Amino acid sequence: MYMLIFCQSPLILPVQEFFITLSTEIIYKGMEGNSGSLYERLMSDIHMQEGLSACINCGTCTAICPAAMFYKYDPREIVVTVASRDEQKIEELLKSDTIWACGECMSCKTRCPRGNAPGLVIIALRVLSEETGFFVESEKGRQVLAIKRMIGQSILDTGYCVWFDHLNLGAFPEQGPNWQWVRDNASEVLDKTGASYRKETSGALRTIPQKDLDELHKIFEVTGGMKRYETIENFSRKKAEEIGLQFDETNDCEYFQHVYSYNSHKLENNEG
Repeated sequence: MYMLIFCQSPLILPVQEFFITLSTEIIYKGMEGNSGSLYERLMSDIHMQEGLSACINCGTCTAICPAAMFYKYDPREIVVTVASRDEQKIEELLKSDTIWACGECMSCKTRCPRGNAPGLVIIALRVLSEETGFFVESEKGRQVLAIKRMIGQSILDTGYCVWFDHLNLGAFPEQGPNWQWVRDNASEVLDKTGASYRKETSGALRTIPQKDLDELHKIFEVTGGMKRYETIENFSRKKAEEIGLQFDETNDCEYFQHVYSYNSHKLENNEG
């Protein structure tokens, strides 16, 4: 699953990409003092080194890209912009909605005659956008906070990306009234599916032992995942103050609700 639809607003940042981004933190552990140009910082990312060789501007990546069918998104233009080494254009890219449209399906990599992978370039751009705080300057970039709190935090708290108890009608009204009945009768319904809901045993939806959750926390700390979480929260807080929205650690705060539900549809491709 690459595209998530939460509430009325499409959170287009893929979950897979969110955790790929987190995993790259370990690469940056030894590069925290990097104060080079944006282009230099991009090129220090292993994804850039693997994803960008020598673009011949053929546009094959854009022709095969599923995201380009639905969004104003052109992988070819992104690669050309990065290759130009123009700092202003790269900064504009890091602040744009554009880099958040990619689903990381890597169709581009399979078709490029020069072996480039614009999808990997996008990963590097997203990492740098988060590191610099530029992600809060775009509507879709700001949705990183929602993914961090709803998916990322769930992993640390429960061991699951999506935990059954978190799927309530307040956040997911599209589930409909039948879902409330399923939630109210969760143990009985899930037992019939063979799930081990909240049981200290094996199987789906089992309770993850605390020692395993503690180990998971440690992995996030050592690899820099926790630091990334803090970075996302800090820049989001500053943006909330800038635009005058209340911000706290809950999903009920004004800024979170705005990020979670607002959709301008500006990125969507409405041409035919």
